[in-house]
Amino acid sequence: MEDIRALCRTHTEITGRQAELLKNIGEGLPFIADLAQAQASLYAPARCGERFLVLAQARSHTMVQPLQLAPVGTFVAAEAEPLVRQTLATGQPLVGLRGDSLSPDSLEAHTYGIHDGKDAIAVVSLEVPTGQLRERGNLCLVDTARMILQNSRSALDLKAYRAISPRDGILIADAYERIIYANAAAQHIFRVLGIGSLVGMRLHAPEFKRHITRETVKPEHPTEKEIEAGGLVLLRRDLPIITGGRLLRRVLVVEDVTALRQKERELAVQETVIREIHHRVKNNLQTIASLLRLQARRSTESVVKEALAESVNRLQGIAALHQLLSRQGTQPVSLRALAAEILNLLSVSALPADFRLERRFSGDEFRLPPSRCTSLALVINELLLNTIEHAFPERDCGQISLDIRVGEAGTVLTLQDDGVGLPEGFQLEKAKSLGLQIVKTIVEDDLGGQIRFAGRNGTRVEIVLPPGEGLQ
Repeated sequence: MEDIRALCRTHTEITGRQAELLKNIGEGLPFIADLAQAQASLYAPARCGERFLVLAQARSHTMVQPLQLAPVGTFVAAEAEPLVRQTLATGQPLVGLRGDSLSPDSLEAHTYGIHDGKDAIAVVSLEVPTGQLRERGNLCLVDTARMILQNSRSALDLKAYRAISPRDGILIADAYERIIYANAAAQHIFRVLGIGSLVGMRLHAPEFKRHITRETVKPEHPTEKEIEAGGLVLLRRDLPIITGGRLLRRVLVVEDVTALRQKERELAVQETVIREIHHRVKNNLQTIASLLRLQARRSTESVVKEALAESVNRLQGIAALHQLLSRQGTQPVSLRALAAEILNLLSVSALPADFRLERRFSGDEFRLPPSRCTSLALVINELLLNTIEHAFPERDCGQISLDIRVGEAGTVLTLQDDGVGLPEGFQLEKAKSLGLQIVKTIVEDDLGGQIRFAGRNGTRVEIVLPPGEGLQ
C-alpha cells in the first residue's frame, strides 16, 4: 500500500495528525471490504481543483462479482463521485445507486465521512452489488463495517483485523451479545457442533460450550482463541466495537483450522523423524571413521595410513553436514554455518593443539536445501583439509577466510588463506591429488559451476555457482 501520509502531504491540505488517522483507516480497509462484501475506497479532497485523491482501495475476498478498481494515488473528478462530494460537504452518510438501476451489475454505494471534529476530512465509499444486498442480513454487514470505521481513530491490530476468507464463519452480535447475523459458513460450522439456529442466541449460551474440550489463548494475540470442539479445531477472533466504554456490536470470525493443525502435527512428526535419521547417520559415519582410524594404527604402510586418514577426514566432513541437519531438519542450511561446522571438526583432528587458527566469514547469507548440501560439504571439506595440511608448514598460526557474494550472474564463494601459496606451475587439470579431482568433478559436473585457483602469498580458491543455486 502506498504511504497514505505521503499522498496527503503531497496532494492535499490534510494535516499530519489527520493523515495518521487516514493511514489507520486505510490499513483496516481490506478487513472492512471483506466484512461488508464490498469494494472499499478512501477519498480525500485534492489541493487544487474539483478532484478527489484515491488514498486507499480494497476488494473483498468474499465478494460475489469482481469490480474494477481505480489505482491508488490517482485523481477522480468530483462530479464523477456525487455521493462522495455530498458526504464530504455535509458529513452525513448517504446511499445511492451507481450505474443503471435495472442492470444486474449495478452497484449500491454507501458513503461515510471520516471526521476530525465536526468536519469531514475524507470519505469511505462501500460499493456493493444490489443483488447481493437483497440477501437476508447483508445490510447488517455494511452497517457493522460503518461502525468499525467510525470507531477506528486509533490504529487497528492488523493481525486481528486481517482478511476474511469465503470459508470463514462470521457472527455479529448486538450490544446485548445476541447474535443478529450468521453467514452460511458459520451456520455449517456450528451445525456440526449440534447447534441449529444461531440468530437470536446469546454468545454465552451453554450450547456454545457444550462440546468444547480445550481452549487456548495466545498472550501476544488476546483477541484470538483456539478451540477444540466436536473433533474440530476452530480459531475464533473476537472483535468488539466499543465507543465511550459502551459495547455497540461484537464481530466474531471463526476459522476452521482442523486440516491445518492436522497437517502441522504431521509435519512436526516428519521433522522429528528426519532429525533423528540425520543424527543416526552422523553417529554411523563417526563409527566408520573410528574403525578406519583403528585400521590406520595397525597398518605399517605409510601410503595406507595416509589414504585411511584422508578417508576419515572426508567422512568427518559429511558427518558435520548431518550434525547440522540433525539440528535443522528440513530447513535450508546456511553455507557459512556448514563451513564453520566442518572447520571445527578438522581443526580438532588435523591441527596441532597449540595452533592458533583465525577464521573470517563475510559476505551474503547463502542457504541450500538439504538435498543439495552434500556436494558442497564435500567440496568445502576437501578445500579446508588441503589448506590445513599444506598452507602452514612450520607455523603455529594462520588465517582462513570465506567470502560469499550473491548476484544476478551467480554466487561466488571465495576461500582464502595466508599460507605458502600454490606450488610453481600449478594447474588444477594436472593435479594428482584425489581430493582436488573430487572438488573439480563436483563443482563442474554436479553443481554446474566453475572453480579457479590463484595465489602466491596464500591460496585463493574461487567457486562460481550458476544463478538459482541455493536459497538466498
